[in-house]
Amino acid sequence: MFQDAIEKVLQFTRPLHSISRTYGGLILPGSSTFFFVNGEGVAVTCRHVAEMIPAAENINQHYQRFKVERNNLSGPGKKQLQALEQRYQYLPESTIQLKNNFLNCFDTIREIACHTHPTLDLAILEFKGFNKVFYTSHARFLKDSTKIKQGMSLCRIGYPFPEFSNFRYNQEMDDIEWTNTGNPNSPSFPMDGIVTRFVANSPNDGISGIEMSTPGLRGQSGGPLFDTNGVVYGMQYATNHLHLGFDLHGHDIISNGKRMKVSNNPFLHVGLCVHADKIKAFLREKNIRFSEADH
Repeated sequence: MFQDAIEKVLQFTRPLHSISRTYGGLILPGSSTFFFVNGEGVAVTCRHVAEMIPAAENINQHYQRFKVERNNLSGPGKKQLQALEQRYQYLPESTIQLKNNFLNCFDTIREIACHTHPTLDLAILEFKGFNKVFYTSHARFLKDSTKIKQGMSLCRIGYPFPEFSNFRYNQEMDDIEWTNTGNPNSPSFPMDGIVTRFVANSPNDGISGIEMSTPGLRGQSGGPLFDTNGVVYGMQYATNHLHLGFDLHGHDIISNGKRMKVSNNPFLHVGLCVHADKIKAFLREKNIRFSEADH
């Protein structure tokens, strides 16, 4: 049903790959999604995704200051290092480095201007300083939102399962870095569903979101919600967990030839998407060009 639409949408939808390093030494790959709204290097994504851009600089600078002080310790005393770790609030699970990579967008990026929405999980990214553009189309938003009805089938796409491996820890530099070896890509992953309900942040704000019958997966945040023609209806930003009430406690079952008791508290996981009208209003507020389509 959505195969042709997915091909269209992937022309302007891109992954953001991230690598983070904990103080305990773990390197964790992560991914999220953004999509372009015009041919001038402007994209939209979630606010919580866009916030990783300035956060990376702050986290990395914080660790650089820590390294300078650590290297200047007067002796090998364990107490001195522990005091420094406490002052920097570093625990084994603390993130000490974060680096982002915007894939297959431009030949080079000098700057990214981020505009975050004051109340919605929505942000605009303005990429600057590029010479070549590698995405080949841009989003067309639904013009008449009254056409969005309960029960209609829509699809989301993003990059929820990070399979990329083109990174490493450089022990000599005490740094994580991107490499030219390993797998640089992660596959896109679509998730269809039907419109279940509409979301309003407040009674006076009108409809701000669309609820879908299936979850938005981690990494699909910032990905488009679209119809069978590839027209964009919204943007995935969160998943809500609805308690179904079909709780089981000490329920007898037979599994692998054995009788056992199980307990279960089931939830329905529903995806939440920022409504296209809210995205278009924010783009207009920032004087950013975008396209619309009837269907």
